Amino acid sequence: MDNGTSQMRREVLEIPTAVDRLLADGAPAIQAAATALGTLDPPFLTSVARGSSDHVATYLKYVSELLLGVPVASVGPSVASIYHAPLRLTGSACLAISQSGKSPDIVALAKSAGEGGALTLALTNNPGSPLAEVSTHCLDIQAGPEFSVAATKTFVNSAVAGLWLMAEWRQDADLLAAIHALPETLARAAQIDWPELRTALTNWSSLFTLGRGPAFAMSNEAALKLKETCQIHAESYSSAEVLHGPVSIIGAGFPVLGLVSRDAAQQMLVEVADHLADRGAESFVTSRQATKATCLECVRTAHPLSDPIALITSFYATVERLAVSRGIDPDQPRHLKKVTETV
Repeated sequence: MDNGTSQMRREVLEIPTAVDRLLADGAPAIQAAATALGTLDPPFLTSVARGSSDHVATYLKYVSELLLGVPVASVGPSVASIYHAPLRLTGSACLAISQSGKSPDIVALAKSAGEGGALTLALTNNPGSPLAEVSTHCLDIQAGPEFSVAATKTFVNSAVAGLWLMAEWRQDADLLAAIHALPETLARAAQIDWPELRTALTNWSSLFTLGRGPAFAMSNEAALKLKETCQIHAESYSSAEVLHGPVSIIGAGFPVLGLVSRDAAQQMLVEVADHLADRGAESFVTSRQATKATCLECVRTAHPLSDPIALITSFYATVERLAVSRGIDPDQPRHLKKVTETV
């Protein structure tokens, strides 16, 4: 860290600028891909990704299904890279997401999908990468260099690029307006760092993160980042699942973070957070509707589908401060490197 400020912190603060750059320069590629999707009119999509990029894929799965009515299936990269099994994908489209565009297994499946008849689209921060080369369309997320091992602005720009693609495909004017308003909104979100949550986690090494619908993807990403940067064991659950078996773990003071968008799932997730607070959990939610869980400050966007992007931006600001407070360098998590190339 330089002068007490981590690279991760600087990159979180760069998120609004990175999104603005994508919106300024990314339109030709986004519109060309959206036109191709509109012409193809695929009955389903597949996705291929790992790690944070796979959480982007989960987010875009919900966006596609809610906005377009087009189901999305995640395909394991090993189907192509290890098992060499061909896929029958004629008439469909495949969305491959990788910040580096270099992981051999992601590249192998994107190539296999194209050979199987799919229209292939790469979301990557490296338009000269092997993934871009094997894909029909390359969507450069234009996040700029990211040096911290923990992905932040590349995650956000991948999510925005995919959301924008689907909004253009659907020609949804309200969503397009919300997307173009994101830089100003995310600038406010990046200044929020949830001190109440950080205090609650001081003496805990485990917690649950919760989400529902598109925000479930952000719950998954939050759990990963807590492991990665803070060495905290976090498990992500849909709020529809946590009351089945996982709730048995909860005792007095056990921390729970609910990432709640302003959408149809808000009331149900808040009710679960309040229920867990009744069971002794130190429960937090990004909603003012809670009566027993602690309400965290959040920034709402102009559309429910873009709300999760603001939530994860505030979470990134929070987790960086939490890591530093625990004496951990968030830029260099142990056992990890920036680019992980799996086969």
